[in-house]
Amino acid sequence: MLDDDDITLVIVPGWQDSGPNHWQTLWERGYPLSRRVDQADWETPVRAHWVAALDALLADIDGPVVIAAHSLGVATVAHWAAGHDYAAFRRVKGALLVAPPDVERAGFAASIPASGYAPLPAMRLPFPAIVVASRSDPFCDYARAEAFAKAWGARLVDAGDAGHINTAAGYGSWPAGQRLLQTLMLG
Repeated sequence: MLDDDDITLVIVPGWQDSGPNHWQTLWERGYPLSRRVDQADWETPVRAHWVAALDALLADIDGPVVIAAHSLGVATVAHWAAGHDYAAFRRVKGALLVAPPDVERAGFAASIPASGYAPLPAMRLPFPAIVVASRSDPFCDYARAEAFAKAWGARLVDAGDAGHINTAAGYGSWPAGQRLLQTLMLG
């Protein structure tokens, strides 16, 4: 699967965590140097708590890291990057940001009880990033994902009609995503 044995893969799940057949969980099982951010509350996310959990995990890792974030995990990474200085993210080789949610979208709060996420930071990320977006994501219009990628200085990958790029959309180990992750690890 992945072949760089001195980079830690940091898994940043979204709302309700990633289930046993989600690509994030499968990657975690298949890569020996993986660590998953563990949130105290997966059901009612609070930005400050989720960002603090990500920060604590990253501080506990020696050496380079690559982040693989999904959905609200993407928003968590963006807020983490906006709220920290160079010393905090100098070891981040890159981030794969999959299915970013539009936390400012009408009805978002009714579908996901998250607090403190709006607005998403619109600043260039301090590390290389790839945003993977779907044209049929129920949590974000493609044009908004495109705007996020541009603001973050990230490469945008069009996943086509891929739903929320999760288990329900038919994504298992997701080999195309693994190849994108490897470009960040080897870059």
